[in-house]
Amino acid sequence: MSDSFHEEEIIGKAYDARLMRRLLTYLRPYKGVVFFALVAIFLFGILQAVPPYLLGIEIDRYLDPTRQHEVPKILSNFLSHDPRTGILQISFLIFLPTVLLTFILQLAQTFAMNLVGQKVMYDLRKEVFEHLQRLQMSYFDRNPVGRLVTRVTTDIDVLNDMFSSGVVAVFGDFFTLLSIMVVMLKLDWRLALLTFAVLPLIVGVTAMFRKAVRDSYRRIRLAIARINSYLQEHITGMSVLQLFNREEKSYEEFERINSDYLKAYKDSILAYGLFYPTVEFLGVLAIVVILYKG
Repeated sequence: MSDSFHEEEIIGKAYDARLMRRLLTYLRPYKGVVFFALVAIFLFGILQAVPPYLLGIEIDRYLDPTRQHEVPKILSNFLSHDPRTGILQISFLIFLPTVLLTFILQLAQTFAMNLVGQKVMYDLRKEVFEHLQRLQMSYFDRNPVGRLVTRVTTDIDVLNDMFSSGVVAVFGDFFTLLSIMVVMLKLDWRLALLTFAVLPLIVGVTAMFRKAVRDSYRRIRLAIARINSYLQEHITGMSVLQLFNREEKSYEEFERINSDYLKAYKDSILAYGLFYPTVEFLGVLAIVVILYKG
């Protein structure tokens, strides 16, 4: 089995729960910071639903007084009956503090998870480098130096993105979506259920996007490893390459590897280009349904 085939076999593996659990163990030394970040993400998700809710109260109380009964009693007793004064109360006493608190929470969870990501990346690189130092010489004969450098640098950077950004995005979006769904059901469960009708479509589109972009990024990782390996070997051995007049052949080989990388990256761009407009269209479709039925 060739090294390139072995590389493809490794990168082509599906999601491995055991490997994910092993990666999560690197968070254990920083569990306090992670817990703080998760609490901040949870509160941030809840507060994301507050501004639209306040806008609804302004409409119900001051722009459409016939629906005043839908305003919570605690706010109804607190707010002025004068539209100008009431809107100012909502804006400066509720909305502005909510926005400021949202900003602080987002700053806190972003800083905390980026700190954890950098520390985990430091631990991983140190562990990988120590492991490389204990390997036999035959291992380095079988594996190009460029590939090993990619493992210690670029691949660990990807794991850093998972810890610092991926975890934040998953939990943040989940809590935000959950908060918005609760508020929608409380306001009008019939309209909420009509809106939720597009969720299966979004889930289906997301599943297709996930499959396409996962394949593209695996090919990107493979192409980067091959490019680094090729450059390391040929730059180091440039004198030998020139001695045997292999410049043109070497250029053609590098162009092929570089083209594979370009194609994989273009495929990922295409996947993103199709995914986000589709989700945006489904969101607009949900709004149209609400306006038509509501």
